Order: sequence, then structure tokens, then C-alpha cells
Amino acid sequence: MRITTPRYAVHPEQVQRMNTSELRSHFLIESLFLPNEITHVYSHFDRLIVGGAAPIEKQLTLEAFDELKASYFLERRELGIINVGGTGTVTADGKPFELKTREGLYVGMGTKQVVFSSAPGNKSLFYLNSAPAHTTHPTRKVTLEEAETAEMGAVETANQRTIRKLIVASVLPTCRLQMGITDLKKGSIWNTMPPHTHSRRMEAYFYFDLDQGHAVSHFMGEPDETRHLWVSNHQAVISPPWSVHAGAGTSSYSFIWSMTGENLDYTDMDAVPVAKLR
Repeated sequence: MRITTPRYAVHPEQVQRMNTSELRSHFLIESLFLPNEITHVYSHFDRLIVGGAAPIEKQLTLEAFDELKASYFLERRELGIINVGGTGTVTADGKPFELKTREGLYVGMGTKQVVFSSAPGNKSLFYLNSAPAHTTHPTRKVTLEEAETAEMGAVETANQRTIRKLIVASVLPTCRLQMGITDLKKGSIWNTMPPHTHSRRMEAYFYFDLDQGHAVSHFMGEPDETRHLWVSNHQAVISPPWSVHAGAGTSSYSFIWSMTGENLDYTDMDAVPVAKLR
């Protein structure tokens, strides 16, 4: 297991003075999937953990690390998993859940053992998000058919997209964690535009299905002090509660969004008119 250095919370005034290297070191997660390892980034924004498990040649067991000060990983946490690779299995306290690509799994607090494995001939890539929890909820698999689905945007504004809410209160109970997938239609490049903030929750974006040689310019920062990060396939961005989170790609792509914080109201957003962006 490889543990990534924790990412500390940053004041928006500090971001105004950061150069490209500093922005990337604080907010961009460049290497999530390492063969036969589990990676973690422990963010001090709402204590969200962003990670990846790549059981290419052997099964991998989720273990607590020093920063958690816990006897096992989910002693005081809940976990969301979405598979972005080939078919694989997540075994939670001895119960196996087969996950095909884009299928999700919610694992409740108190689950003592979580094991990741790839099906024969497959290379599973499990994207992980974990948030502090105050009670336990049942572990449950969520397929794309079970997700709450919404169509957003338009061809004329280059942001036509499908939003699939997999781990949200309208689908299953959680303590604080929400996760879902947004797919950009062919010819559309903008995500989450017009943008918004939500000071009650932080968010993380994980970009995938981005063709080789292409990238997404992810916009962050306060609405009147925006910055950008160039993001490649299988990279993630930590988005503070005070920051916008939007992007434009050089081709179509998909991303997984995850939120944790004050509430579970998906629509609790503070819209920012495009004309007010700076």
C-alpha cells in the first residue's frame, strides 16, 4: 500500500498568490492507479479521502493508515467505490459484490475488511472516496440502471451531458458521502457550466474516458479570482467549498464527482452567473 502525503486546507487568499506548481501540488492528484497498490490522498477539506485500487495481478486489502488513528479503515468512516476498469469484485466482510465498469458500491461504517480483486482476464480500477461517518448504513451495490439520471445542458452551449447519481440520498442512505458520474456528449466539452459553489460541502472531480493526447482545463478558485489546472486521464482535483469547479476538455470525457460536508441536499448550490466570472 502506498500512502500519499495529506493535503491541508488552503485559504482562498493563499490561492491567489500560488504559481502553477503550487496549485498542482495542493489540488491536483496525478497518480491514483498504481499496479497492485492502493493509493490514498487524505484531504483536510471535510476529511475526504480520494484513492484508487488497482488489483492487476493480486487482490488488495484496504487497511488503515497512521493519519486515521483507527484499528481498521472504516471504523469511523463510510466508503464509496466506482469501478472504471474491467469487471472485478469487492468483498466486504466476506460478502462479494461483482462490479462491472461504472457500477458503484457503498460500504457502510463498521465494515472491518474490504478486499479488491480483478476478474480473470480483466484489469479492474476501483476509484475510492471515503468520508467520516456517524452511523452505519447497509452496504449496497448500485448499477447504472438504479442510478438517478438527469439530462442537462445543450448542444448550443457545448455542455450537453448525462448525470448519473449513484450514491445519493434519493438512491440509498449515507451519512455524508455523495458520488455520481457525468458523461459529456460527443461535441460537448464544458462541465458544470454555468458554475456554482456550495460552502456547505467540498467536492472532488475524477476525470476518465479521456482519449490519449487530450486533457481537461479544470477551473477553480473564487468566482472573481479563478485559476486553472490542466488535468489528464485518471487524475483528480480537490475542490474546496469556496471554489468553483468546472472544466472544458479538448475532447469529450467523463468524470466522477463526489461531495461531503454539511448536508446531503444535492441541489444546495450557489449559482454563479457566467458574466460575473473573473
